[in-house]
Amino acid sequence: MKSDVDRTRSYRLGKRQAAIDVGRSKMIEAARALILSRQALAGFSIDAVAKQAGVARMTVYNQFGGKRGLIEALFDDIGSRGNIFQVIEISREDPLDELDAFIDAFGFFWHSERLILKRLHAMNALDEEMGKADRERQARRRRGLQKIVGRLQEEKKFQAEFSFEQVVEILQTLTSFETFDSLAGENQTPVDAVPIVQKIARSVLSGI
Repeated sequence: MKSDVDRTRSYRLGKRQAAIDVGRSKMIEAARALILSRQALAGFSIDAVAKQAGVARMTVYNQFGGKRGLIEALFDDIGSRGNIFQVIEISREDPLDELDAFIDAFGFFWHSERLILKRLHAMNALDEEMGKADRERQARRRRGLQKIVGRLQEEKKFQAEFSFEQVVEILQTLTSFETFDSLAGENQTPVDAVPIVQKIARSVLSGI
């Protein structure tokens, strides 16, 4: 049984962790707000995030280790909001249906966070640390596609003229934010582009 001292210590540690979690959320939200502001990259820095969140500059560094850690935490927050982490776990009896579901999930995700993702993708090209964080996130999508393509290959669902890696690379490009954003244009949304991407993906797999 825990003593009164142990219970008191556990209670204090719990309160401290809760305060840290709240502070972390405030800093992530501050980063999000700055990127969505008119200044975007020009106004985004550790100092700016600290000021926006109402904390000391060192607090941000202590929590995230620097800009890259903060951006990675922001990407994770965006992924959680769009329920994208469950996508890799999608499973269907037919791997072609699984691919359709994967494309549909990303279409919804790109749509739900379109503005901030558009800003982040533009910033990735200009900031090396942000670019590295983004590439790690793209690797997650690739792993999900590799799982699906593995099943497609086992069941001979794509033409032999394409190698495993070629099919993965094609589907990685088709399911990217840039593809959905471009197909949606100014008058539609990434969700509207889902059937188009699904059709193109199946055409590639069938060798048309």
